[in-house]
Amino acid sequence: MAAFDWLKARETEYGDVLPRTLLSEGFVYHGQRVPLVGPQGIFKPRVLPKIPLSITTSPKSPYSDSFNPDGFLLYRYRGQDPDHHENVGLRNALLHNVPLVYFHGIIPGKYLAVWPVFIVGDNPSDLTFTVAVDDMTYLRRQKPHLGTAAYIADSDDEARRSYITYGVKHRLHQRGFRERVLAAYKDQCAFCRLRHRELLDAAHIIPDNEPGGDPVVNNGIALCKLHHAAFDNMFIGIRPDYRIVIREDLLNEIDGPMLQHGLKGLHHTKILIPRRADLRPKPAHLIQRWEKFSRQATISGAYFLDGVNAQ
Repeated sequence: MAAFDWLKARETEYGDVLPRTLLSEGFVYHGQRVPLVGPQGIFKPRVLPKIPLSITTSPKSPYSDSFNPDGFLLYRYRGQDPDHHENVGLRNALLHNVPLVYFHGIIPGKYLAVWPVFIVGDNPSDLTFTVAVDDMTYLRRQKPHLGTAAYIADSDDEARRSYITYGVKHRLHQRGFRERVLAAYKDQCAFCRLRHRELLDAAHIIPDNEPGGDPVVNNGIALCKLHHAAFDNMFIGIRPDYRIVIREDLLNEIDGPMLQHGLKGLHHTKILIPRRADLRPKPAHLIQRWEKFSRQATISGAYFLDGVNAQ
């Protein structure tokens, strides 16, 4: 519970994607330093006698952790031996219904923190444990005995846990998309170059609810929150040559400095793009988005780019 409290406080500072250096340093509990992650995916700090504190999926993990058809996480055994002491530790967590922390590597050095999670199944035939995410409100305190936890799940309702775990799966995709896009754009807005990560989003070129709207870097652009909202609401378009176009009615509008400098001043400027060609906006996505923008906005004049009628 001290680990859960510490993570909650760090999440307030950093958001739910935490740097590995912070997790490796950990916190002090009764005079002992308690790291939350270690060299191996199944991690038990010295302060705990038998049961691990956390499980981790590395961004470049050799293990194929995945989700099963019921929506639960399948976490790979350590190695091939079901009786390896780390696998035994997770089996003890299953036996005693002990809550753990799950860290999912988003990009190298950054992890999404999820808790509490429970080991709810052991599958020796395919060398995996089944993991479910739950909600802290369903934990209750008990008087601990040898080998048992002070807090256990009040209810192990499968439908609730499946729903919560599915929500975490969605978060993994969204956080992974954001972190990869921001890394490609070196943590700055592609329109205005703002560098404060807290104010940056990963904007989809093709929305994620449309065909082709996959959470991949070449379908994303790093934008500050103002320009993300303006882009999503078709106040701003991006031509296939990476130049910004502001909707004509905005260009003709008279308002305060935010409109003048934050939006109108971007007209016909070029967006920042990643150095690596494979990370840049996919040309087909830009054309599709530009055509959608052109249909919904009145643009002053017509722009012809490489045979493409920008109107």
